[in-house]
Amino acid sequence: MAGGLPPLAIAPSRRPHIVGAANGSSGPAVSPEPVSSTEVARAWESFAAGEDVVAGVRPEILASWYRCRDRYEVDRSLDVAPGARCEDIQRLDNGVIFTTLGGLGALAGREVEQDGAVVTVTDGDGRVLGSWGDPAAQRRAELHNLAPWSSWSEDSTGTNGMGTSLEVSGPVTVTGPEHWCEAFHRWACAGISIRDVVTSTPVASINISRWNASLSPLTPSWLIEAARCVEKEIYRRAMYETDKVWAEFNKKSGEVGVPVMAMDRGGNAVAANEAAASLLGLASESPVLTGALEPAQRWTPDIPGLADVVRWAKERAREPAQWSGYAMLPVGPGDEETPVTLQPVTDSDRTVGMLCFFGMQEGEAYDGATEPAAAAMPQRIVGIRNDRLVLLAPTEIRYAEADRNIVWLVTERGRIQASTRGLDNVERSLAPYGFRRVHRRFLINLRRVAELERGIKGELFLITDSRSHEFVPVSRRHAPELRRMLGV
Repeated sequence: MAGGLPPLAIAPSRRPHIVGAANGSSGPAVSPEPVSSTEVARAWESFAAGEDVVAGVRPEILASWYRCRDRYEVDRSLDVAPGARCEDIQRLDNGVIFTTLGGLGALAGREVEQDGAVVTVTDGDGRVLGSWGDPAAQRRAELHNLAPWSSWSEDSTGTNGMGTSLEVSGPVTVTGPEHWCEAFHRWACAGISIRDVVTSTPVASINISRWNASLSPLTPSWLIEAARCVEKEIYRRAMYETDKVWAEFNKKSGEVGVPVMAMDRGGNAVAANEAAASLLGLASESPVLTGALEPAQRWTPDIPGLADVVRWAKERAREPAQWSGYAMLPVGPGDEETPVTLQPVTDSDRTVGMLCFFGMQEGEAYDGATEPAAAAMPQRIVGIRNDRLVLLAPTEIRYAEADRNIVWLVTERGRIQASTRGLDNVERSLAPYGFRRVHRRFLINLRRVAELERGIKGELFLITDSRSHEFVPVSRRHAPELRRMLGV
């Protein structure tokens, strides 16, 4: 394989155990290890009928079933994947990435022909871009529309290797009746998402599917290496973009006499001059002061409303040349609103970053008329602990804490990892239940705040359980709004 990948061997070393299919389907279904296909099929029937807690199902699969049933409302009797809608098609800004991934898929497809398997590649929306492998297996897959220009996102087609891999990090295997749609219960598949190193969002996926037979336990390892090969291209592009942003920052920060901060296209700070660092309260050793060239070094500005303004600016910057816009945001001492002007940094008509000029008012005014985020209204919040799925009522959660893209829910039952990645995503799920962002890393359940404490330097801390001495920090920018909400 290209890029130093090991040979792709997907057939298991021993004959898989075959058992009867669920719910009257003709023919055998695949038996995952170590739980038998029959147990999973029974669990699927029970869950699809409305039961909540199901034993004998892997937590990542059960979490996917919850999404399919309660959030996406996918029809479990679906037998053909829908075609991709035009509005789902991503802008092909990732041409080099898809070229690399397509070449890898074609090579892998030749290797799996003898095993009766199909290799597919999708974009970040789950739209199939290419399919390779055994011709007979491809013809069978086409009966379910597992072919280019079909949509295999989880919200379209339920639990499957491609769609579910776009929802989580790392490789995902879906075997037999672990699929949400019964028509796919005789397939085994394994997929992995390719993620943008800047935004952590999925830009593509690669998947291997096999009819009426299981996959080798080594398949996920091959997928991990394949993803790394493609992500090297993404990293190279990200560093090229960083050079553009860094050069523009150095040029503009010397031309204006105001605080300036540079951000990547994900809204993370890449660089700031001394005036901006002082305004934002950054420590003198912050890598942003010398240039956070590596994505892992970057800092997310804790300025309420900035993320929405950046999204607006990126949309508006697509049309007119030399566009700029400004918004009034709570920045600096006393959290008084300050004009912040945004200017895009572009490369070949693509926005690769943004410059923020604090205290400067220039260009189009931001009116705040953005579409509100669609808040999920789950009856339960799903967490994972010790390979088990934990179902939580929102009232059980005292606060949520982010550790990069992993979110921990602090509850009466201890710290539980949220099944949803990213604090912004968890916030959308919990906001309808009285949770508010009080810090770039913390959400607090306002109903569970028992005490407030002020630090020696005037910092504000929230206490949800005086017995456990839990202190949730409140950033100075969120403090005024929090006091208003709590009536103190």
